[in-house]
This record gives sequence, structure tokens and C-alpha cells, in this order.
Amino acid sequence: MFIYNVTVNIDESKQKEWLNWMKETHIPAMLATGKFSQAKMSRVLINEDMGGVTYAIQYTTDSYETLEKYYKEDAPKLREESLKLFKDKFVAFRTELKVISNQFSVSSKN
Repeated sequence: MFIYNVTVNIDESKQKEWLNWMKETHIPAMLATGKFSQAKMSRVLINEDMGGVTYAIQYTTDSYETLEKYYKEDAPKLREESLKLFKDKFVAFRTELKVISNQFSVSSKN
């Protein structure tokens, strides 16, 4: 299993619009490519010196080959849309992660 992690710092003036667009449009479009089985969006709990609000979005995929297909077939169009809508109001960086193990608590408190 692989995780495609996108960390985004969005200007506070566009945060609400961006967050709504992510939940209602972009993440569903990513999942609709058929290349990801799930998406998880989290707010990063640090105050950035540069300002803005930071989020991490993690998309789970079955193989590195599937991730490469996403890059070739879908990424340009999906990235273009975010640039068109939010221009110079965000900074993003991407990380590829290979899941080594997945463990769960047996406690019911989680």
C-alpha cells in the first residue's frame, strides 16, 4: 500500500473557499479517478511563520504503478484546476509514502 501525501498551506483569506472546494470537488475528483481507495484530510496543528493554514491530504493507493498512472493520466488536469482557482494563495508539496505496517489498538478507547 502507498500513500500520496499532499501538504498545502493556504492563505487565510481563501481558507474557507479552498476547504469547501477540497471536500466537495477536488477530493471526490481524486477518488473518481479510480486510483485511490480512500482520502484523509487533516489540519496541521502548527503556526507557520509565513502565515496561512496548513493541511495534509493523504490518498491511499494499492501500488506505486497505480500512483505513476495517476501522475500521467490525471495529475496535470487536477493540479491545473487548483492553480486556476487559488493562484498564488497556496503552497503545496507532495510526498510518496510506502506503508510498512498497519497496526491497530485493541483498546476500545480509540
